[in-house]
Amino acid sequence: MLAQSLLAPELSSIAKLATTTKLAPDLREQLSQLYSSNQAWLKGWLHTKLGCSYRAADLMHDTFMRLLTREELIQVKEPKAFLTTVAKRVLIDHWRREQIEQAYQAALMQMPELYAPAPEEQYLFLESLLAIDKLLDGLPVVVKRAFLYFQLEGLKQHDIAEKLNISLSTVKRYLVQAGVQCYFAKQID
Repeated sequence: MLAQSLLAPELSSIAKLATTTKLAPDLREQLSQLYSSNQAWLKGWLHTKLGCSYRAADLMHDTFMRLLTREELIQVKEPKAFLTTVAKRVLIDHWRREQIEQAYQAALMQMPELYAPAPEEQYLFLESLLAIDKLLDGLPVVVKRAFLYFQLEGLKQHDIAEKLNISLSTVKRYLVQAGVQCYFAKQID
């Protein structure tokens, strides 16, 4: 009961946000109805996936926040199926972020304490890693590796070709592919 009373203000914030943001009246009504009819079910579904009611509440919130960024009406015949799809995408983003955070923490643990960055630098670096991951989303792993070796480790193209066991022309093509992906992803944001 205590957890529910603590979360109640948070849960109702989505409905309030839907009514206070500059949304078209029809979209506002649709999102408010979708939220009030399905938020408890979605939180339960997320709880079964995560095993934690607090994380489930956070990701339920993120799911509806993602819907608030839309500008057009959503044609939904099956609200639960639709919300499941959106929530799965939010879950994937959550798990990807966790993997990056864990890998970064593991790398920090390997670093001598004397050289470890300050907490605010760690935060900024982690946010940068997450932004890079988002920019490179959808590229094959080998393309990402080539790009990261070049950008983060400063390897020369011929060293990348050797390390990945690919040709120099393939490395060049991968770097262009990743660069184009980053450029257009930034243009969309």
